[in-house]
Amino acid sequence: MQVEVFKSKIHRVKVTEADLNYIGSITIDEDLLDAANMIEGEKVQIVNIYNGERLETYTIKGKRGSGEICLNGPAARKVAVGDIVIIISYGIMDFEEAKSFTPSIVFPDEETNMLK
Repeated sequence: MQVEVFKSKIHRVKVTEADLNYIGSITIDEDLLDAANMIEGEKVQIVNIYNGERLETYTIKGKRGSGEICLNGPAARKVAVGDIVIIISYGIMDFEEAKSFTPSIVFPDEETNMLK
């Protein structure tokens, strides 16, 4: 049996940009993607701490070391620059493997979005 489980999380980062006219997705500093064990194109859930919005999109690599967190396309309507969000990804794995799997969780500095 396969189950979908929590795989990775970037916990509490500040939205630095919202670009309504972009094709779509979320642009994330590549350092944060690496630290959270996420890849470009991975499906993620975005949870906005300020307004309770939850949405799904996919990741795009942002400039390494920039602290960039940019919601693009229609998702830009669900956030405001300065909002704090949580970025979560899930994985599908064998039931027995899932029992011992340890997710990757990153706690960046909320002001700079840089790794501590």
